[in-house]
Amino acid sequence: MTSLLLETANGVATITLNRPEVYNAFNDPLSYELQDALKQAERDPAVRVVVLTGAGKAFSSGQDLKASMEAGKRNLSESLHKRYNPIIRAIRNMPKPVICKLNGVAAGAGCSLALACDMIIASETATMIEIFVNIALVLDSGSSYFLPRTVGYHRAFELATKASKVTAAEALQMGLVNKVVPADALDAAVEAEAAYYAAAPTKAIALMKKMLTKGMTESLDATLEYEAYCQEIAGNSTDNREGINAFLEKRKPAFTGN
Repeated sequence: MTSLLLETANGVATITLNRPEVYNAFNDPLSYELQDALKQAERDPAVRVVVLTGAGKAFSSGQDLKASMEAGKRNLSESLHKRYNPIIRAIRNMPKPVICKLNGVAAGAGCSLALACDMIIASETATMIEIFVNIALVLDSGSSYFLPRTVGYHRAFELATKASKVTAAEALQMGLVNKVVPADALDAAVEAEAAYYAAAPTKAIALMKKMLTKGMTESLDATLEYEAYCQEIAGNSTDNREGINAFLEKRKPAFTGN
């Protein structure tokens, strides 16, 4: 891979967008390499949690506009279907937690990418901005789904139509991120979260991820039915038996993710 780094250790796959000279903006190679990296992380049984971050000062500044201009006129719908939407679907369908290590600016599709993750741990120097309107484009890559569900319609409308830059502190207040830490504490904070999920009951968490996503759009009756379905699966897992035994034996459970 030429545009990102993929490292796996201790049950954690770390994917680093690696075009720091353009603030990790997306060109075609980065888009397709990220799709491939997410597939590898999903298929690798040794991986129990994924961390997504950017090299250098930025998380991702979104689409590389210079690369777009050099490529000539392109069908933007087709570009989304082939390049960005598979990435967002891969994150949401990933049966493992995906943690965004928000090390710097997340703009446009980069902001969408962060919002698609299950958890966002941000450096206090990080910012988020839905910058599309500044070039007369609309939200894409899932932002119109995640943003109003996170901050409500009226705040989402303002952020989208004014391209308002949100600081890490403001993002925390709005509920856009889970935690904000000093820049020099970001590595340790994300490592602690990743270590927790790497030792957690992976199958149960994968089910809860699907349940929460469905719960944002399904009716109460449909949600109750899906909960019962998922609980039966979880109740037949090896980790469920281990958790019960550990509770009865008054010890810490050793979950295997099965």
